[in-house]
Amino acid sequence: MKIVVIGGTGLIGSQVVGILRDQGHEAVAASPSSGVDSTTGEGLADVLAGAQVVVDVTNPPVFTPDGVMAFFTSSGRNLAEAEVAAGVGHHVALSIVGLDRAGDDAFYLKGKAAQEKQIRASGVPYTIVRATQFFEFLKGIADSSTVGDEVRVTSKTLQPLAAAEVAAYVAEVAVAQPVNGIVEIAGPERLPLAEAVRQRLAALGDPRKVVDDDSAPYFGSVIGDDTLVPGNEPHRTGKITFAEWLAAQS
Repeated sequence: MKIVVIGGTGLIGSQVVGILRDQGHEAVAASPSSGVDSTTGEGLADVLAGAQVVVDVTNPPVFTPDGVMAFFTSSGRNLAEAEVAAGVGHHVALSIVGLDRAGDDAFYLKGKAAQEKQIRASGVPYTIVRATQFFEFLKGIADSSTVGDEVRVTSKTLQPLAAAEVAAYVAEVAVAQPVNGIVEIAGPERLPLAEAVRQRLAALGDPRKVVDDDSAPYFGSVIGDDTLVPGNEPHRTGKITFAEWLAAQS
């Protein structure tokens, strides 16, 4: 089966491509570096020719409210049009658990919500995979929350998981029948975000001080304990704990 992975050279996409190729599928990694740009439509018609499935794991290169929204809306529109023209039978998109429970100022989650809306309206059979935060992004969260030598992040709980488990689930969904709905995947345990960031920085030997600050925004919005954890959708629970993942990084 030909499966095109848009964003196929990134953290999740490269792993999805590897898994699918190991299973014997024709998995194509599509990205601007390969001449495929979903925000302009460049290369989409050629790469989607003969494809049964498209997996979208793209992320915006510009992390501003306007940039995020423009990226997801233009990319979603171009992908939908190209998939309809090519007769693609299943669109799989990676999204975020709890995005519809976040505040209106959560600009990244608003962009993902706009993307999901376009997918549902496209007419292409689909599965939206909503995942919780990845362990791999904890340092990035720290970097974006640093003022001076302090990292101010909320102590509200998330249910993070390893990117490898997300990639494996996305690959599994890609070769299954579309559900025309949402499925979710989350880590095996809830963790206060501030404590997870503190442990990650300690493991890296990073001397910055992590300060618990429940007024600190997460992707632009203040969150609660139940904002970004699994809701009522069917969900898969990962097996790799944070402690196990941390130990494997050294």
